Amino acid sequence: MRYGYKGQGSYIIYHLTSRIFVCQIYSHQIINQKQSVATIIQPPAISVPQTPPSIQLKSAKGIDYRNLEDLLKRQQWKQADIITFETMLRICNRHKFLRVEDIDIFPCEDLQIIDQLWLKYSQEKFGFSIQKQIFDRLDNGQQYNDKLWDDFGLIIGWRKGNKNIRYDRAIFDINAPRGHLPCRIFDLWNWGGVGGGTGSLFYSLASRLAKCNI
Repeated sequence: MRYGYKGQGSYIIYHLTSRIFVCQIYSHQIINQKQSVATIIQPPAISVPQTPPSIQLKSAKGIDYRNLEDLLKRQQWKQADIITFETMLRICNRHKFLRVEDIDIFPCEDLQIIDQLWLKYSQEKFGFSIQKQIFDRLDNGQQYNDKLWDDFGLIIGWRKGNKNIRYDRAIFDINAPRGHLPCRIFDLWNWGGVGGGTGSLFYSLASRLAKCNI
């Protein structure tokens, strides 16, 4: 590897370290829980945003978030995921699905409320900002591509082996992989890569979160 194939030594090492990161997290998820995780593997630490004890539900669009908060408080994860999706559709004046251009102008106030509610009631395991942190750590400055998106899906449980899951196979449980929820807005059964579908929608959301300082 010192010289690499056709002078691509640094390229090989860069992608090798990226692959090691993916395998570490995936291995951590399938470890027998009876074994001591600390003795097997130490997954990379990911910083978690601090969730305020009391969330101000002041929507820029007049949305009432009390129903979503109640569902999350009772850990009704699937219903909360659906309500999150329906609320975002309503804010964007859409009916069946969200577009990249909808996410690009999504109100920061509402995006923050949704994210903070998910963070608070999942004990900071679920939420858009958690998904973004995992993606950013994996991304590490790479140009967006299908391989990167597939690895991300594997880490948060949106992908099994070499196949992407359908929405009806999503895990609506607190024991789901970190960052697994919310997922309804990404239309998992219509999984897409570069240039369209789920990947482009998530990439747009990650950009919007950054602009909103979330």
